Amino acid sequence: MLQVLQSLRDGVTTVAEVPTPAAGTGQLLVRTAATVISAGTERMLVDFGRANWLDKARSQPDKVRQVLDKVRTDGVGPTMDSIRAKLDQPIALGYCQAGVVEAIGRNVQGYSVGDRVVTNGAHAEFVRVATTLAARIPDGVSFEHAAFTPLAAIALQGLRLAAPTLGETFVVYGLGLIGQLAVQLCRAAGCRVIGVDRSPERVRLAEASGALGVVAADGVDVAAAVVALTPGGVGADAVLLTLAADSDEPVHNAAVMSRKRGRVVLVGVTGLNLRRDDFFKKELSFQVSCSYGPGRYDADHEERGIDYPLPYVRWTEGRNFDAVLQLMADGRMSPAALVSHQLPIASAAEAYDLVASGQGGLGIVLQYPERDAAAARTVTLRAPSVAGVGVARVGVIGAGGFAAKVLIPALRTAGATMEIVASSAGVTAATAAQQQGFARATTDAGSVCIDPGVDFVVIATRHDTHAQLALAALNAGKHVFVEKPLALRESDVAAIGEVARRESRMVCVGFNRRSARDVVALRKVLVRRSGPAHLILTVNAGALPADHWTQDPHVGGGRIVGEACHFIDLGRHLVGSPIAAAHVAVARRGGVVIDDIATIQLTHEDGSLVTVHYLANGHRSFPKERVEAFFDGQVVRLDNLRRVEGWGADVSRPGVMAAQDKGHAALIAAFVSAVRDGGSAPIALDEVLEVSRWSIRIAEVARGGGGVVAASSAV
Repeated sequence: MLQVLQSLRDGVTTVAEVPTPAAGTGQLLVRTAATVISAGTERMLVDFGRANWLDKARSQPDKVRQVLDKVRTDGVGPTMDSIRAKLDQPIALGYCQAGVVEAIGRNVQGYSVGDRVVTNGAHAEFVRVATTLAARIPDGVSFEHAAFTPLAAIALQGLRLAAPTLGETFVVYGLGLIGQLAVQLCRAAGCRVIGVDRSPERVRLAEASGALGVVAADGVDVAAAVVALTPGGVGADAVLLTLAADSDEPVHNAAVMSRKRGRVVLVGVTGLNLRRDDFFKKELSFQVSCSYGPGRYDADHEERGIDYPLPYVRWTEGRNFDAVLQLMADGRMSPAALVSHQLPIASAAEAYDLVASGQGGLGIVLQYPERDAAAARTVTLRAPSVAGVGVARVGVIGAGGFAAKVLIPALRTAGATMEIVASSAGVTAATAAQQQGFARATTDAGSVCIDPGVDFVVIATRHDTHAQLALAALNAGKHVFVEKPLALRESDVAAIGEVARRESRMVCVGFNRRSARDVVALRKVLVRRSGPAHLILTVNAGALPADHWTQDPHVGGGRIVGEACHFIDLGRHLVGSPIAAAHVAVARRGGVVIDDIATIQLTHEDGSLVTVHYLANGHRSFPKERVEAFFDGQVVRLDNLRRVEGWGADVSRPGVMAAQDKGHAALIAAFVSAVRDGGSAPIALDEVLEVSRWSIRIAEVARGGGGVVAASSAV
């Protein structure tokens, strides 16, 4: 299918051929008939992409601070690599789409194939969305007009927060697309409307919808002009700020033009250095509106399709879509006058040039002719590779940030033959295929597992899918590399081990610290010890929101299974002895367990101890990880995989490296070599299974408040 993408590096807009997604649980797959380019929101993205590095930095000071922190902890090289990788990932443009339901996923109710719907989907021939972000288009409303619905819903949510009553005077400050739609909505709500903008043409357009107009030309006292238009000169009951500006002046003007105890709602973007007197003397209320309405940025609502009950949340984002469409059907609002251009999707680059130039008018509608081949889930870029001695053909499932930045380049450097890459949405797969030389890109992960043109499968998806995909690939006779963790359940760990042995296939987990240069140096010293060792591993993991997917025990498994497993494995590797028991202590806040602030003490069969302090409550500028090893009267310390120091110990690589080496490249290279040449796995299967079992059990005990994990409970 065709999809509009934009480069963050240089702002170039392209229409790319990408694999068509599939409808997941609670989702619809919609064939697009029309989309609308927002001349305001999308122009900001284009301008950012076309800006030079200095201007990009100036526009995102928070990101600059994060970059400086990363330089201090990880070094200049890894930081620049991360920035380049981010800029090399194109973004999908668009959020106003109308079309026809092509397929429905599991657990979908209320929709059928063939329904006409509007969604917040991107500029693409097909989009998949949760049912909570879709609304059925009434008869008599065209696709072109319906596609304006998400923009109108943004205006509607701002209006709802302002709580209009019949006969009030509302100011719409900023008359772009959202502002023009806000004017119509205010009129439909029975309000007098005053429209303000610097453009006389936009003011005239608002006046055609029933507004009084104020042109904010140089030298005009905007607030005074507005107040003069209010009944009795008392000021506006409410002001909707629907503009995009860097200045603080609009919010100051909004306060001045408001009546005492008026309301100001920010729908767009403006400077927010509020003047206290403006709001104090009049007791004004100020509120920021969040996009389409309740449910926005709630993963359960937007990704899993879990709706809020109507009696308690009357107007969600999807119900705001419904309200807008009904107004269009009733003839009380119409975007017809807002359409400035209609172009085919193939001309999207031209459309964005119009937007960037400021000559694109307001609403540019992209139209989508039907193509028979548009629904293909796999896109072929070159002929498939031929199997043979010394060939290791890889299929990669998952092409997100980590896979694109670390795993896939390491596979290519290691000499793997790049055969097929999969991602659920398709854009990341198509980008990886183009940039890294894959023959094919697909949205069908299952097909990669059984692909006859693949020798081994790399899995870098969300954690709850790892075991299922690994088993599918193993049963198809493939070697498997799984980015940690291997699985979320012990039963799945056992099943993977059983199939791997039966099929004589390698299974490797991305326990890359084993292969880091500093760790290799420390391991050489430790294997010569005569007595037990005590290792202290301190991990400054950093905080993650409680609703982040990795924190969900059913999706991410929690942070101990998802990340602390790295350090459980690192201790196991350095000591070189199986884990015999574990004691877990976790923090609490108000009696509630915080399982990502934990101390895990491992006892090994040779009498050694490994203590892992996994801490989510540190500062991000502090180095992420430190290893301290005490043994035979010696001490070795590894600082953030950049510095090795020894006290009484002869370490082979002292000094400081310019950049971290986390071992990703070396581990991948060893695995690819083993596949290609028929060698041994870089990590023994028994150790992979052992560490995976212990990590799962430790996580379970941590969630329960801590305690002891005996060897018998981890087998």
